[in-house]
Amino acid sequence: MSAAIDDDKRKVTTHRLKEMKNRGEKISMLTAYDFSMASIIDQAGMDVILVGDSASNVMAGNITTLPLTLDQIIYHGTSVMKAVKRALVVIDMPFGTCSGNPERSLEAAIRIMKETGADTLKIEGGAEIIADIRKIIGAGIPVMGHLGLMPQSINKYGTYTVRAKEKAEAEKLISDALLLEEAGCYAITLEKIPANLAGEVTAKLSIPTIGIGAGPTVDGQVLVMHDMLGLNKNFSPKFLRRYADLHSVITSAVQNYIKDIKDRSFPNEAESY
Repeated sequence: MSAAIDDDKRKVTTHRLKEMKNRGEKISMLTAYDFSMASIIDQAGMDVILVGDSASNVMAGNITTLPLTLDQIIYHGTSVMKAVKRALVVIDMPFGTCSGNPERSLEAAIRIMKETGADTLKIEGGAEIIADIRKIIGAGIPVMGHLGLMPQSINKYGTYTVRAKEKAEAEKLISDALLLEEAGCYAITLEKIPANLAGEVTAKLSIPTIGIGAGPTVDGQVLVMHDMLGLNKNFSPKFLRRYADLHSVITSAVQNYIKDIKDRSFPNEAESY
């Protein structure tokens, strides 16, 4: 067995992500919210699995990520952790659980880690919540930062448009990225920002950057599973590449199932006891 295969089967850790950045190997990241899909994604060789607060949208049908509760993210995280053997598992801290009260933020972070068994957390925000992030990292919990478009702040933005196109916001994003690195974050997600800015941030940091709608010069890419697999046909941003059309596949399968029941061809003799 080759060394490359041995390396591929090793458990992915925060340290391995930095190794990947240093050698120029791109990092793959995808969301998952349940045991069955997490098992498939992990066995396929994904580097990082994100139990995203996007579960609020794709699993619960909410318009924004804001309604997702701490109990709900713990439920999804626990389900995913039962399946994953290799990938690094990252869990989003939901809206309101890390918002300027370091002691309460740490309590929520510890609860997620203890009850799910997850590897790390992801937290949206920069300077405004840096005290919370320092507190959590100081307790031994690895944190992935998240800058650019931050869906938990959508009511403040009022739009899902590209962020940091103007000089002042771009400069703040760079400052926040450096601050997150200094605070001890092991990686940063950059969402929906100009590609040249994402490249500039990536070059300034020694920690990996993971992009979604941030162009090709970041250290890795992440998409929402339902979008990438074509389960969701109502969301088509410029940055999304669909790798399957499972909406059509599943619709056809369900329709054939209904047909076979109606015409009495299912179950047949071989499928009966």
